[in-house]
Amino acid sequence: MEMSNKQKVVALLKSIETGDTAPIADINPTKYKQHNLAVADGLAGFGAALSALPPNSARVNTVRVFQDGDYVFAHTDYNFFGPKIGFDIFKFEDGKIVEHWDNLQETPTSPNPSGHTMIDGELALTELENTAANKTLVENFITDILVNGDMGKLAGYFDGDNYIQHNPLVPDKLSGLGKTLAEWAQQGITMKYDKIHMVLGEGNFVLAASEGKLAGKHSSFYDLFRVQNGKIAEHWDVIEEIPSKENWQNNNGKF
Repeated sequence: MEMSNKQKVVALLKSIETGDTAPIADINPTKYKQHNLAVADGLAGFGAALSALPPNSARVNTVRVFQDGDYVFAHTDYNFFGPKIGFDIFKFEDGKIVEHWDNLQETPTSPNPSGHTMIDGELALTELENTAANKTLVENFITDILVNGDMGKLAGYFDGDNYIQHNPLVPDKLSGLGKTLAEWAQQGITMKYDKIHMVLGEGNFVLAASEGKLAGKHSSFYDLFRVQNGKIAEHWDVIEEIPSKENWQNNNGKF
């Protein structure tokens, strides 16, 4: 039976741990564009990164995987040159992977103020009929709040104070988010999104890949939202500093 694109992604990611070479066949060998700036382009770059891993060190547990048209996006608990949480996006053409984007963040040693990790929480995929509306909701939320800073619109995106948060530094509830942002502002720590590059969704889960600055550092923000009844209910994220161009191993850009 033909594997689905979701199954191909899970198998490919798992092969980083197991060393199984079969899933590599799902990458287009002549056309694989790499946006992880620490990895050289193409299939050869992917192979070189794997061979640089300390033997038997890699661990891969993909917790969530979603599909939006030709794109599959996954939420994974890694040991990949150390413990990391990652989002990966793969683009398919004719059943083969032709492009890859990701964001990786070091795994915190303890849960966040509300006891959540960066990867636990809801798994059930629902609201398939609302995919387009949920993607629009997330795009509008990021544009209004994180790009334009229009905090007067914040409450409209949430169901009262109900909000589950997996960011390592931020507690649950909308009030918890507001309090943390205010504390950061007092300390001079600003988080500013400048541009949304990609919004992908399946049902109640929507992933946005955006670019901006965190505490003055050029950063890539991957935010996964769970939407429930037209409101944002739960949030996971991975934030990665974008290296300066002289350190890039490929010229494809982060996005």
